[in-house]
Amino acid sequence: MTASTLPDGLPKVRGELRTEAPLAPVTWFNAGGNAEILFRPADRDDLAQFLAQRPKDLPVTVIGVGSNLLVRDGGIAGVVIRLGRPFAGVATLGLEVHCGAAALDINVARTAQKAGIAGLEFLSGVPGSVGGALVMNAGAYGAEIKDVFVSAEAVDFEGRVHTVDRDAMQFGYRRSATPADWIFVSALLKGEKGDPQAIAAKMDTIHQARTDTQPVRARTGGSTFKNPPGQKAWELIDRAGCRGLKHGRAMVSEKHCNFLINTGGATAADIEDLGETVRTRVREATGVDLEWEIRRLGRRAS
Repeated sequence: MTASTLPDGLPKVRGELRTEAPLAPVTWFNAGGNAEILFRPADRDDLAQFLAQRPKDLPVTVIGVGSNLLVRDGGIAGVVIRLGRPFAGVATLGLEVHCGAAALDINVARTAQKAGIAGLEFLSGVPGSVGGALVMNAGAYGAEIKDVFVSAEAVDFEGRVHTVDRDAMQFGYRRSATPADWIFVSALLKGEKGDPQAIAAKMDTIHQARTDTQPVRARTGGSTFKNPPGQKAWELIDRAGCRGLKHGRAMVSEKHCNFLINTGGATAADIEDLGETVRTRVREATGVDLEWEIRRLGRRAS
């Protein structure tokens, strides 16, 4: 896409700018509309400069690898920022793991395993990337990102760089105190000394557990709803009779009913409307109002 096709007033960048970029292919649901503008920065400074110099009325949306994301069919207005390969590195030093925000969680776990760093095995069972894990305090199999977090670096929408420690993050269940206009670019995690073979065995157990209980090979966005305090979302959904429920080409997974599936050709509206139907049925059957865990962004198609 040439610069002449881009809106006036955008700053020059070293990364990639595209207009009307399809987002469905980069989301795990494989559904949804386009980004009006998609920006993939070359590095942290390229990102910071773009944000500092962008037109202030240009909306900014940040997405990761699309594992826990539903982009509505009308697409996303303004600029969508997606960190790519320059932010995907993972390296170890002693018991520390230095990783870019675009690094896949499973790659972080694998790198730690090879270095004999224990405590990060749970990340092999978390779909997505480090940036998203920081924002939502991602966790699985009895551990959360807060358990291994040391510090992180973020760029805000004005282009300012921030470094935060664990206390500043104020981690809670599937949340952090991250300002809405922060984009994480890197993180420092720390584990403990472990045996690489024992760590690998634990990761194999996690992988098998996921394969046995979740539709990992389906087009899905992971866990759809947060677990209410003291309860499990999937049990409430099952109790409300929603296992296998369909709407258009979207379906509640038979294998794990807190997962919605694109069975092939589902629109984002099919998926979102099915989720809202599930919420209504659970509320009527149990009195519990389920809260979405999947991020839903953009405009519904007109």
